[in-house]
Amino acid sequence: MRGLDGRRVILTGGASGIGRATALRLADEGCVVGVFDQNLNGAEETARLSQSKKGKVLAFQVDITDRDAVETATNSFEATVGPTELLANVAGWDVPVPFLDTDRAFWDKVVGINLYGPLNLHHVVVKRMVERGFGRVVNVASDAGRVGSSGEAVYSACKGGLISFTKTVARELARKNIILNVVCPGPTDTPLFEAFTNSSPTGGKIAEGLARAIPLRRLGQPDDYPGMIAFLLSDDAGFITGQTISVSGGLTMHG
Repeated sequence: MRGLDGRRVILTGGASGIGRATALRLADEGCVVGVFDQNLNGAEETARLSQSKKGKVLAFQVDITDRDAVETATNSFEATVGPTELLANVAGWDVPVPFLDTDRAFWDKVVGINLYGPLNLHHVVVKRMVERGFGRVVNVASDAGRVGSSGEAVYSACKGGLISFTKTVARELARKNIILNVVCPGPTDTPLFEAFTNSSPTGGKIAEGLARAIPLRRLGQPDDYPGMIAFLLSDDAGFITGQTISVSGGLTMHG
């Protein structure tokens, strides 16, 4: 894709799942990717897997709920490779619990990772993009944030908020040459989804039911998403901003 070779990217959640697949795809395109993840071993494995690729991946252990930690890691990444031009917020976390059975500690963890995390990354990284006059951002939300999802009330609230936040910042920063868009995965076979289904005695049936409900008759796989994320970060998407794109096998269809 045009305009990715040599670009410097910060990507959250790259230790596994969609984040790892996206980091490797961006390395294929020639990007220098800084993976910010709490799971340092997983992030370092992603870096190892990138060694034969055109670009490269650097691993950083970062708690994205901590703005100071995000700023420290960003400083380290930029001191090593130069200014950040692209940002992909992929990290996420949830477990299925009916809302009335949750408590404040659970809310705080879900909101911290899924909403405050991306806010911190924008506040640190996008601010620098504005100063430099260029930036591209993709926020990975969820179709749960568009249509809701039983057992995921707080997570859905965070992802819906991230969608609205992205549209608002896209409007605010369009004249600063900053482009922001959202990718909404549907149900996807990742470590998070496995933990999600394993936490429920009917998890296997949930996965089977979701696969039947998806018109393409399967759950998403991590490799189903990096192409869209890479496209929205590339110069090929230079006239697209404030958009939300579902990648869900047709489970949700919005026009």
